[in-house]
Amino acid sequence: MRARTYLDCNATHPLLPEAKEVMCQAMEYAGNPSSVHTEGRAARGLIDQARTHVANLIQAKSDHVVFTSGATEAANIVLTPNWQMGRAKLTMNRLYVSAAEHPAVLTGGRFARDDIVILPVLNSGELALNVLQQMLSNHDQSSGVPLVAVQHANNETGVIQPIAQIAAIVKAHGGVLVVDAVQTFGRIPLDISHDCGDFFIVSSHKIGGPKGAGALIGVTDLMMPKPLLSGGGQERGYRAGTEALPAIAGFGAAAHACAERVMHAASMFTKQRQLEKLILTIDPNTIIHGISAGERLPNTVFFSMPGLKSETAHIAFDLAGIALSSGSACSSGKVGPSAVLKAMGFHEAEGALRVSICLETTNADIAAFGEALKMIAARRSTTRFAA
Repeated sequence: MRARTYLDCNATHPLLPEAKEVMCQAMEYAGNPSSVHTEGRAARGLIDQARTHVANLIQAKSDHVVFTSGATEAANIVLTPNWQMGRAKLTMNRLYVSAAEHPAVLTGGRFARDDIVILPVLNSGELALNVLQQMLSNHDQSSGVPLVAVQHANNETGVIQPIAQIAAIVKAHGGVLVVDAVQTFGRIPLDISHDCGDFFIVSSHKIGGPKGAGALIGVTDLMMPKPLLSGGGQERGYRAGTEALPAIAGFGAAAHACAERVMHAASMFTKQRQLEKLILTIDPNTIIHGISAGERLPNTVFFSMPGLKSETAHIAFDLAGIALSSGSACSSGKVGPSAVLKAMGFHEAEGALRVSICLETTNADIAAFGEALKMIAARRSTTRFAA
C-alpha cells in the first residue's frame, strides 16, 4: 500500500527534523527562562538563540521579536486601538483590512466591529489600491491614527500583495501597516529593513516548526501595542507568561533551517507549473484562481474544476490517500464555500481545491495527485459527485 501523499503545507508544514531534534533537547532543560540560576540561564540561552534565528530570517533586530503562542495571538496583540509611543498613549481609531484576509485578522482583534473597515480586492485577489488610497484620504486624523492590516500572501490563492505600494500609501497618510507574513515567512526572501510595513506576524508550524509558537516582529520598538496578556513581564512586558521553551526552540531551529531552504524557490515554481499543467490537461476549462495576479507563492495552486464539488472531492482525495484542502484550515475544521473566492467575485457553487506543496514534495507525489484527480473528475457527472 502506497504511503499517503501530503499536499496541505499551507495549513501546516510537516515538522522538520532539525526542529524535532532541538525540541527534544529543550525538554531536558529544567530551568525557568526567567530564573537567574545556571539552569534558568541555560533555558534563556535557548530562547535568545531562537529569537536570533527568527529575526535573521526576516532581517529584523532580535530584540524586536515578541514570541507568542501562534499567529492568532500575535494578531490579537497588534490589532488594538490602544498603543504606546514611548510613555505617551497613542490611539488607532480605525482598522482597515482586506476582504480576503485570514479570519485571525478579518475579525479585527480588539477593535470594535464598527471601527473595522473592509477593503475590497480585485478579481486577481490583489488589494484595490485606489480604494485604500481613498479611504485613508478620508480618514479622520483628529481622533486617531489609521491601522492597516494586510496579508503578504493569501493562504488559499497564494496571491502576493504589492506590499511596497501598500506601505507607501499607508505611510503617506500617517498610518501604521501590519503585515500578516505567515505564508511568506521562510518561503520567499523577506527583508523588513526596507519600507514594507511596521509590524509582521509569523508562525512556527507554517515553516516546519512545532504548533503552538509564533511571533510579532516590529521594525521598531518605539511604538508598541498594549499587551494582550499582562503579568510577570516576560517578552519585555509585551507578552506575559512563562515561555514555551521546547516550542520556541523548535521554532528557532526551523527558522535557521529555512534560511537555506528559502533559496530553493525556483524549484518550487517548477513544481507549481507541473501541477497546473497536469490539472489543465485533465480539464482545460479549470479556473486557477489568482493566476492573473502580479505574484503568487511558488507552492500554491487553488483551482475550480467545472462540475467538481470541492467538498465531495476533498473527501474523495482523502480516501484516495491524498491530503489537500478546500480552503483555509483555520475555520474549526469546516469545509464550505471560500470567503476568499467570494471576496474576489467568484461565486462558483462547486467551490475550489487547494494544493500546497513543500520542498519535500516529489514528482511521485504530484503524479499520485494527478491519478486521483483523473478518477475523481471522471466520476463528477455521476450521482455520487453531483452538486
